[in-house]
Amino acid sequence: MKLRQNVRHFASKKALELPVVGDLVSDKLVDLHTGIFLDKADPAHAEERREHLDAFFDATMDTYLAALQEGAPEAEAREITHIQANFDFFNHGWTEMMEFPSDELDQHYDRYEQFFERHGIAIEDPLGEFAPEEMPEAPSTPEKLENPEHPYAEGGFADDVYVEGDDGEIYVGGQEEPAEVDVADAPGVSDDDVEA
Repeated sequence: MKLRQNVRHFASKKALELPVVGDLVSDKLVDLHTGIFLDKADPAHAEERREHLDAFFDATMDTYLAALQEGAPEAEAREITHIQANFDFFNHGWTEMMEFPSDELDQHYDRYEQFFERHGIAIEDPLGEFAPEEMPEAPSTPEKLENPEHPYAEGGFADDVYVEGDDGEIYVGGQEEPAEVDVADAPGVSDDDVEA
């Protein structure tokens, strides 16, 4: 799959592992992801998906941290969470929100099969052990699975994680983490938060 990667992603990674600041960053990242994907959703169904997406993306923050703790580089840990989201979108028939075509689901699963199996994650169970006790439901659009349209999907990136840097270059496997990362560069964090 192809993702973007810049200093904000590395700052977010560092911030999420900190007390207090981690909660601020997590909340901001959930809001950002919900907003991004609601913008891709069928406008007739967008608002009814908000609560579900908020809870889903909140759970993927735990997945992200678990992947990092198990040694995954930042890009791979983040890609795992995006794959989980695409599993969920597919299961609901929200194909217009998918980031890769539905015929690549198995390839993406296979790349992280060991991690997914360790945590009970499957295409039909995208959150596995990271699922909250109560997940808000949202209506499905299964009819879209018959002839899926993926206006935002980029196919052909299922064999590895590809990241596009701020310089426009594509890096297979992700970029090297900068030596100096300022937590204040993470979304939702100010210098005051860091000092506190």
